[in-house]
Amino acid sequence: MPKSGRQKGLFSRVSSQVIISYEPATGEELWRGKSGDVAATVDRARRAWPAWAAQPLATRMELMRRFANEVRKEQDKFAELIARETGKPLWEARTEVEGVINKVEVSIRAYAERSAQRKLNSALKGTAAVRHKPHGVLVVLGPFNSPAILPMNHILPALIAGNTVVFKPSEKAPASGEFLAHCFHRAGVSAAILQMIAGGPDTGKELVGHPDIDGVLFTGSAQNGIAINRKLAVNPGKLCALEMGGNNPLIAWDTPVIADAAVLIVQSAFTSAGQRCTSARRLIVKDSIYEPLMREVKRLADRIIVGAPFDAPAPFMGPVIDNQVADQLSESFLYLLSNGGRAIKHMTRPRGDLPFLTPGIIDVTALSERPDVELFGPLLQVIRVTELDEAIAEANNTRFGLCAALIGGTPQDYNRFWANIRAGLVNWNRSTNGLASSMPLGGLGLSGNHRPSAYYATDYCAYPVASTELEQPRATVGVGFSEG
Repeated sequence: MPKSGRQKGLFSRVSSQVIISYEPATGEELWRGKSGDVAATVDRARRAWPAWAAQPLATRMELMRRFANEVRKEQDKFAELIARETGKPLWEARTEVEGVINKVEVSIRAYAERSAQRKLNSALKGTAAVRHKPHGVLVVLGPFNSPAILPMNHILPALIAGNTVVFKPSEKAPASGEFLAHCFHRAGVSAAILQMIAGGPDTGKELVGHPDIDGVLFTGSAQNGIAINRKLAVNPGKLCALEMGGNNPLIAWDTPVIADAAVLIVQSAFTSAGQRCTSARRLIVKDSIYEPLMREVKRLADRIIVGAPFDAPAPFMGPVIDNQVADQLSESFLYLLSNGGRAIKHMTRPRGDLPFLTPGIIDVTALSERPDVELFGPLLQVIRVTELDEAIAEANNTRFGLCAALIGGTPQDYNRFWANIRAGLVNWNRSTNGLASSMPLGGLGLSGNHRPSAYYATDYCAYPVASTELEQPRATVGVGFSEG
């Protein structure tokens, strides 16, 4: 529901009745809607579940393919909506929509590979079989940074497996979530099987605590994920899958291609204005290459175009999601600076009334205590070391464990890095954001609860049932029975 009007505080406003989404790049109101009725939504999903679960798997898969076609028809419109609601450049929003379309076949292939029916036949012992059943009603809580593709990591495998889904998008990106839901409905997926419910934190809490849901699939911050985990811990029968963020390390080691290394560093730290769960937060650099590498990184970062989604020339970075986040990041940069950090590239606010930030790079080697938090934006901390073991120890000096990457080094160095790093995604001479669609996405510690999403989400969207089967009863008595 597009609306006119301008936001003063520039962050989505949530009340018990009304949610308003604003465009970060302009401050204009984009969408307005009412908070949904949790009890009625869950009840509707519960009543729709048996018939949906009873549908043949082939039918559910075909409906997902129809959904992909509906998104394809509205590809440009959807990309423009995402760009407006998140502030990300149009080229990046288009990539996200393409990812949604491609995700359908990836999810179908993942279910066939990881949740396939298996049978072992024996003439005397009958059949041993493994089949998979859906859980029931699953709640999907989506993030604002990639409001289309990240929820799809959960929604598609959940629907394919035969669950009904209650989808609550972030209160900062409800328009994108509503668009996704409409595409499902136009494809023939009933509005009771996939329901989008608008709402803020209170709506999310009510969904998590509702007695008639069977699980929560969450993507977002560690703080919210911990709260969900704590709430569901009293009932081990409820599924809890958490995909959270990270204080992700990137190690730069011996390499003759400094320019290429700098590109990977800038891509890792500043793509999506640093608003990816896989963005590099800490750059750990070998002392001997520090000076030439940081000169090249700064030179490249100075060339980054920061602008609105539809600007020409196209920007590499848009704004962060709202002014509240921009203020927090600016304050974090000043905190690091005042506690011993040395600015390599100052973070600035080119338009003080809107949440645009230029990339910030700060050397924090001298800090006695480095905050172990996820600074969700274009702020890169740099640490100098001399030995690879020291670099790995520094990389592991975090409660998080989502992703890590090594740039440069020998194959032996990478083997050492891979064996000792604590992360669910480990790359070599690739950005921290590099992930193939046929791979899992998840981490350790505060980054997740050992339930990786993406290709592996199918593992927890259905549960395996083991069976041994005979068409007629057949049994004999053995030891411990007297003769009849």
